[in-house]
Amino acid sequence: MIIKNIKVYGEDQMFREGWVRIQNGFFTEVYRKNSLEDSHTFSVNDTEKIIDGEDCYAIPGLIDMHFHGCMGYDFCDGTKEAIEAIAKYQASIGVAAIAPATMTLPVKELEAILSTAAEYKKEPHPGAELAGINMEGPFISKEKKGAQDERHIISCRKDICRRFLHASGGLVKFIGIAPESSSDALEFIHEMKEEVKISLAHTNADYDTAKAAFDAGACHAVHLYNAMPAFTHRAPGVIGAVSDSPHVNAEIICDGIHVHPSAVRAAFRMFGPDRMILISDSMRAAGMPDGRYTLGGLEVEVRGKRASLVSDGALAGSVTNLMDCMKTAVKEMGIPLETAVACASMNPARALGIYDTYGSITLGKKGFIVLLDESLEVKRVLGTGHLYNNSNI
Repeated sequence: MIIKNIKVYGEDQMFREGWVRIQNGFFTEVYRKNSLEDSHTFSVNDTEKIIDGEDCYAIPGLIDMHFHGCMGYDFCDGTKEAIEAIAKYQASIGVAAIAPATMTLPVKELEAILSTAAEYKKEPHPGAELAGINMEGPFISKEKKGAQDERHIISCRKDICRRFLHASGGLVKFIGIAPESSSDALEFIHEMKEEVKISLAHTNADYDTAKAAFDAGACHAVHLYNAMPAFTHRAPGVIGAVSDSPHVNAEIICDGIHVHPSAVRAAFRMFGPDRMILISDSMRAAGMPDGRYTLGGLEVEVRGKRASLVSDGALAGSVTNLMDCMKTAVKEMGIPLETAVACASMNPARALGIYDTYGSITLGKKGFIVLLDESLEVKRVLGTGHLYNNSNI
């Protein structure tokens, strides 16, 4: 398959006119005008399909490394049916690979959820690839629990963490902790960082505690600004500690609800775009109408773009998918398209350790490509050479 007449996004984070070829599910040729392959021309055999992209932007499939569900399903439903339905929806909107997030649930229940994911991973399935799992709980803070169930919050423990890693068959890539909630947190980080990446999640840590955790080897901040202390000039908290820790990446939800556009722009200026990762944090109501849903066993009311706990009104994830979050970052928050694409594809792919397979339109990588028109509306999604949604081109 050849996709021609497109503006191809490259690893240099620039768009150039060109074309790509996908064979057997992988990129086998990539041409971008005025690049090193400027003089390259393609030949076509009689049976090869050619798609005219009509000057669309061509971007790599996105990577959502923190979300809970969509289309009425949640990863923590703990069924292969739920994972497959989630993966199909994600692929249809242009997400190539996923790392769903767990909620704060009983340890045995989490082990069962992780075991189901490990079994799912053993067989090929349609839709976005299950590339990892991002554990948001249960080692979090009661003070910053957000939409997590306080009854199941526990202090971080190495033995339980290893049970999670074993149950998942290695799928758990990140595990979140609140370092102020355990006297053994730094020891936990020192030992476990060799086995899994440690993030700060739903934490009330002050600057010194968060900085000590990052210095010990934690390398990730879960949904920046949300479920953590506010950044102030005398108490910079987790946000200040992230800023002073160059090895730490920060997730951010650009749905227009969770973070004010000015705060989004400030984070990009403070940390630099190479450390920012766009996530959706979507729950099962994404892609569904307004109404009542559940998240982690708690009842959620969805109205428009806002999902709130029925019990206390706390934000309960988002109902916006990653492609729409990326579009919102560009059109409503002033983040350049080239930057937003990198933060939704290249950066999360690197963080998950799958950049050799996903995250860019590069020879040898999985041939997942998304065509966007000038308004950034999705026109076509081609995942490893297969059409995922109807075309308006």
